[in-house]
Amino acid sequence: MNEPAGGRIFFVNRRRFSSNGRALSEEDRIPVITVGIDIGSSTSHLVFSRLTLERLDSRYVVASRETLHESSILLTPYAGENTIDSGALGEFIALQYHAAGLDPEKIDTGALILTGVAAGRSNARRIGELFAREAGKMVAVSAGDGLEAVMAAHGSGAAARSLRENATVVNIDIGGGTSKIAICAGGKVRARTALDVGSRLVSFDQDGRIVRVEGVARLYANELGIRLAVGEILEPEDARAMAELMADCLMESLGGGSPRAGGAALLRLDPLPAVRVDCVTLSGGVAEYFYERERASFGDLGCALASAMRTRLERLARRIEQPGHGIRATVIGASQYTTQVSGTTIYVSPLEVLPLRNVPVVTPELQLDVEIIDPNQIRAAIEDALGRRELNAGEAPLAIFFSWRGSATFARIDAFCRGVAYALAGLLRHGHPLVLVNDGDVGGLIGIHFHQELASGYPVVSIDGLELREFDYIDVGRMLDLSGAVPVVIKSLVFPADSRRNRSAIRIT
Repeated sequence: MNEPAGGRIFFVNRRRFSSNGRALSEEDRIPVITVGIDIGSSTSHLVFSRLTLERLDSRYVVASRETLHESSILLTPYAGENTIDSGALGEFIALQYHAAGLDPEKIDTGALILTGVAAGRSNARRIGELFAREAGKMVAVSAGDGLEAVMAAHGSGAAARSLRENATVVNIDIGGGTSKIAICAGGKVRARTALDVGSRLVSFDQDGRIVRVEGVARLYANELGIRLAVGEILEPEDARAMAELMADCLMESLGGGSPRAGGAALLRLDPLPAVRVDCVTLSGGVAEYFYERERASFGDLGCALASAMRTRLERLARRIEQPGHGIRATVIGASQYTTQVSGTTIYVSPLEVLPLRNVPVVTPELQLDVEIIDPNQIRAAIEDALGRRELNAGEAPLAIFFSWRGSATFARIDAFCRGVAYALAGLLRHGHPLVLVNDGDVGGLIGIHFHQELASGYPVVSIDGLELREFDYIDVGRMLDLSGAVPVVIKSLVFPADSRRNRSAIRIT
């Protein structure tokens, strides 16, 4: 085939390989070792798992998950008011690898999640660098409030429960610095919010002497007329009063309100819509007290906050169910696999743009099954999806996944490409490549259109023949010599099994 100006179209084969060179098509069951690392504002922990991937037609699915080792829960160490002690954290993680009897080199994949207030600490980036050696295997996510709410809803099983029971399920994730609320229906998160409620906004030693106070804690203290000062005693009745006020704020938020304390707004996202709730689950550290899995005190408001929430939720007269995961809900083992692109054509220009690593996948709801595609609808849907994933700052590359429907006429492709270009103008101005992935065979046509018809001056990577979903991350490797194929590593955060199949899908097309 002739090479178009400014780019090259590759015809690729369908032979698929795992990261150690095995041909997946020749194996029916494949074991994968994963690690999930959650670094939160109050606690940090690891989970090591063995996933068994089972071939289902042209895909592999997670047929079973075996927990190999759950670390102890570490109170996230701080070296100063706004600095996580990365050295102490690194030692803890190394110890957990040793306790699990696993060499980091033997881990196939994993997810490193920085959540809550921890994601905003001054050295959060340095924490990520602790795992630079695992860059090809680890998915590293700094989870903002909205993303963390969605991840907790999936990790707790609330989203799957809403589909299984055809019910509106609310998951309340109460951590050390923030709380997230997600409304789930039909297996999806329909709305979410977050607010400044947390069990470790104030912490104290075994004698009740205050050792740490977050700024937000003073809002509650001022509202109640309580004095908070490091070195002074926090009386038990004052601790209970703060927990009761936090629980009131959570319930107000759950009802669609915008709670305030000490004259300041507490919501970190927009308020929730008013909906009828069928069922409630709790996750996060406070859930361990709520479901009476933990009784020991860790010098914070966790136990009192759990008790206050139980009283209010029981008064609400809604079903309270056990989540699939409590404190470990936000981070679930990640699965990694390698595949060669199986579409008819792809388009990469210039070739030097590759490789790309850890590119988050965005899945906008695009109307591509209509005769006339509206560029404005394409733009709005992509912008909405970027906001949902908190990726609209244009600071790093991202991949847009779409399912092409209908004919690939010039007019339809042109309208689609223009909508994409409008939505991603900010990202492209930062010099990042345009990365598009679809599940059909129009990758080459769309790539050519961007360069020849829209005269784009930015790099374009247009790949087809893959099926992706929200929370996937992809690595796109350099073109392989001789074969002309481009290897793509797809990393998926594995949430609890889909209730309809009792397994989570891992797609290898």
